[in-house]
Amino acid sequence: MTIQSTIDKLIEMRLTSMADAFITQKDDPKMKDLAFEDRLGMLVDIEYNNRRSNSLKRLIRQAGFDQPEAYIGDIDYVSGRKLNRELIQRLGTCEYITDHRNIFITGATGSGKTYMACALGMEACKQRYKTQYVRLPDLLMELEMARDNGSYVKVQKKYANPLLLIIDEWLLLKPTETEQHDILELLHHRRKKSSTIFCSQYEFSGWYDQLGGDDSPLAEAILDRIKYDAYKINIVPIDPANNRSMREVYGMDPRLSE
Repeated sequence: MTIQSTIDKLIEMRLTSMADAFITQKDDPKMKDLAFEDRLGMLVDIEYNNRRSNSLKRLIRQAGFDQPEAYIGDIDYVSGRKLNRELIQRLGTCEYITDHRNIFITGATGSGKTYMACALGMEACKQRYKTQYVRLPDLLMELEMARDNGSYVKVQKKYANPLLLIIDEWLLLKPTETEQHDILELLHHRRKKSSTIFCSQYEFSGWYDQLGGDDSPLAEAILDRIKYDAYKINIVPIDPANNRSMREVYGMDPRLSE
């Protein structure tokens, strides 16, 4: 068997990183002093690490984060916001996903809700949890279009299956009765087998009214599927009169959504 034949077979099996590393080893005189087991281990490590890196990039790309540069280590704790550092760092371990618990992140526009949610989503991707980000208005519009073209079940599964779903702009606008049915169906399928991060300008106490309150037969049913054992992060300024937008703190374009 020729060396080129081995390289061709590695490429055919899509072990391209191993093939490139094998060529590098072949041309490096220092490698001749290493034992076969050591050289083979180096080749396997290179292929393994490259595949894990590509897998992470794919998970992040498919998640569709609004802020893919978000990093939990860059969350700002000194810019005038009341934040529970210990809780956020604990959530960064993704323990809540294992326990199938939800997270409510609430605060005013510019308080950094989306950044925090995306940072937690990035940590989930690093631990190989399938993650999906979506704005609630976009989700509801997608479901409405799916209902018309016959792909409703497929779209529901798209958002029901990820182990972590981030719903931004949660209840920014009051949903219609049909939209409430869509929300209830989605949350029902995710209940007790996955985790959802809800980002909202309204504190949890205001969600019932946003869902129609006593006039809506579905309001309590929706909240019942998400409120138990949820972690709550309410972002409020220490000094409201001198509060700075987190878009400014993070150096983001103020024209972009939060």
